[in-house]
Amino acid sequence: MGGGYKWLTINEIGMLVRGNGLQKKDFTESGVGCIHYGQIYTYYGTFTNTTKSFVSEESATKFRKAQKGDLIIATTSENIDDVCKTVVWLGDEEICVSGETYIFKHNQNPKYLAYYLQTPMFYDYKKKNVTGTKVIRVHGSKLENFKIPIPSLEEQSRIVDILDKFDVLVNDISVGLPTEIKMRQQQYQYYRDMLLNFSEK
Repeated sequence: MGGGYKWLTINEIGMLVRGNGLQKKDFTESGVGCIHYGQIYTYYGTFTNTTKSFVSEESATKFRKAQKGDLIIATTSENIDDVCKTVVWLGDEEICVSGETYIFKHNQNPKYLAYYLQTPMFYDYKKKNVTGTKVIRVHGSKLENFKIPIPSLEEQSRIVDILDKFDVLVNDISVGLPTEIKMRQQQYQYYRDMLLNFSEK
């Protein structure tokens, strides 16, 4: 692992802002882009610069917004895998975000943070800190205390470039090659976890 790094809590890296109010009944055919928390598990990958849904400009004034580079984190789910699933907003326009989410504002490489929130380290942390049985949730106070290793922005960018290449490989291979897909996914997970495996000092 090149260069030094610091272990910082999410709270030390940036600020979590709760999403609010937006419901599916607010969707319109066009207008201001929006992301509803349920779409984070069912529709989006790790990052996006377009939204599936929109709200009217009038409605948009009521909702909290994500800006380019913000992480949108789903705070509730029916299972541990999906809770805290994260999508990075990379579009130039502000978008509206529903309740049951946190918008994470920070000054790091957003993809680096999002990739780290896919690791077994974060999964284990979620498992220890969830509440509820039918609806599983991670409270903001717990999320804020999760520690992430923060290397230089240059090193973050290098790691992201490698993981982006694997992401494309995993997601662009034809569905007709399930064995190849499985191998690539395992390879991707191995490299992701190795690149993001910082030892505690």
